[in-house]
Amino acid sequence: MKRYEKYLFEDGKSYTTIGMYIRGLRTVFNEAIKSGIIRASLYPFGKEKYDIPFGEGRKLALTLQQIKEVISFSDGLEATEHYRDLWFFSYLCNGINIIDLLKLKFENIENGELSFYRTKTINTSKKKTKIQVIITPEMKQIITKWGNKEKNSNNYVFPFLKGNETPEDLKRITADVTKRINHKMAYISKELNLPHISTYTASYSFASVLKRSGANIAYISDSLGHNDLKTTENYLASFEREEREKNARLLTNFGD
Repeated sequence: MKRYEKYLFEDGKSYTTIGMYIRGLRTVFNEAIKSGIIRASLYPFGKEKYDIPFGEGRKLALTLQQIKEVISFSDGLEATEHYRDLWFFSYLCNGINIIDLLKLKFENIENGELSFYRTKTINTSKKKTKIQVIITPEMKQIITKWGNKEKNSNNYVFPFLKGNETPEDLKRITADVTKRINHKMAYISKELNLPHISTYTASYSFASVLKRSGANIAYISDSLGHNDLKTTENYLASFEREEREKNARLLTNFGD
């Protein structure tokens, strides 16, 4: 695994990309072990084994003030407002992945909360962590404006899916909605002179805002659906560096 990591790095891949490649390989290992194709003793990941690298470059989180600028932005176009609001909903909903956002149904809403499992981990993790999110007034407003008008329990909250999609259809629709959100958010960030914003920024900003506000890492970990604190600590590592750099600049902020 170390040789493979070195090969990818020397081939010009960033550590963010390398981490994505190797997490995919880890999924293949998990499936192969579960199917009895290879022995569990050959598993290269885990405690005192190979650690998957993570990159810090793309983990750019927005501040609360920047988020306020984003959600206040308007160019008068409905499409811009629509996909901006879906990005904001993702941020408010614990940084929910777009595939999980599309799969939300009204039956997931109970007593003013959304409950769901992450698609990313439901088939690969033994521990099934249910994520619960308080529906804020802002989320309720977005659901009212852009959500399904028929609020039957089996209807999707947002009307992108019908329920008869194949896995290929689901992948295609998710990619299309993600592309549309990313296109509009890149445009908004450029107009506001902010760092590049994408669907990834929603989850990073969710975690960062909580961390900077003093939230417990264990709570952030549960909110993100991580299976262990180490994953969350790695996830937050770039925010810690960002904070150190900001504080270091304060030492020479003479106000000249």
